[in-house]
Amino acid sequence: MSTKASVQILPPAVKTSRKPFPWTTLIVLAILGFGAVLMIAPFLWIIQSAFGETREAFVLPPRWLPAHPTLKNFQDVFDQVPYHLFMFNSLKLAVLVTLGQLITCSMAAFAFARLQFPGKNILFFVLLSALMVPGQITIVPLFVMIRQLGLYNTHAALILPGLINPFGVFLLRQYFITIPTDLEDAARVDGANVFTIYLRIILPLSGPVLTTLAILTFVGVWNQYFFPLVVINEPKLQVITVGLTLLRGQFGAGALGTIAAALTMAIVPVLIVFLLLQKYIIKSIVSTGLKG
Repeated sequence: MSTKASVQILPPAVKTSRKPFPWTTLIVLAILGFGAVLMIAPFLWIIQSAFGETREAFVLPPRWLPAHPTLKNFQDVFDQVPYHLFMFNSLKLAVLVTLGQLITCSMAAFAFARLQFPGKNILFFVLLSALMVPGQITIVPLFVMIRQLGLYNTHAALILPGLINPFGVFLLRQYFITIPTDLEDAARVDGANVFTIYLRIILPLSGPVLTTLAILTFVGVWNQYFFPLVVINEPKLQVITVGLTLLRGQFGAGALGTIAAALTMAIVPVLIVFLLLQKYIIKSIVSTGLKG
């Protein structure tokens, strides 16, 4: 009786290749981390100075946590200047200008992106040329117009010039071009007019870019200093950026802890707006770069 030996076939050995260590990624992360520390360090020093005693702000090397936390600096801010009025004025101006730009810029961008009229390209080129003119050049004629219209020392002098933004028109136009025209054709078949297409098709599809424009406008208006300093003279109508200079006192002898507390409170509204809506910025800018 013969027996056959069973042969067991083994699978071929799989060669495992070790992945090289990502030195490039590590170096890039180290550089970005170092840059982030350099950018965040001044803000941490301001916050530390706001919640600590004034003498602790001059300690070397600087402390990142106050040794004796206190809220006295914040109380001193409201005791020395009408800080609540400055915050309210800045918030009012930022909200009104932001809403105004969303309306005017979106309507102008819709016209440049979707409508056909004589001289459209020339007019758009003239609009873009305004981006190359610094604001300091137009401040004198703008101030003269404000005085002649009787708007000097009023918030209208800050709101009306900010209702149109050439960059906002350009940004929205680039985004509107990427929206398929088939949606408009279908709406026209159903009897929709131009305003209905703008209101019910274009705007609902443009949420990210509108949010981006709102963030940029809000931050820009909140940080304005030069123009409010020129057209507003009454202290109770001033904005937060100009009001902060009052805390410096004569010859810059104001308490550093009090100034740091005021700066901390001024940063909070902008920081909240940016953190809540920052995800829309990259999304909208990437979309506007698809077509030019």
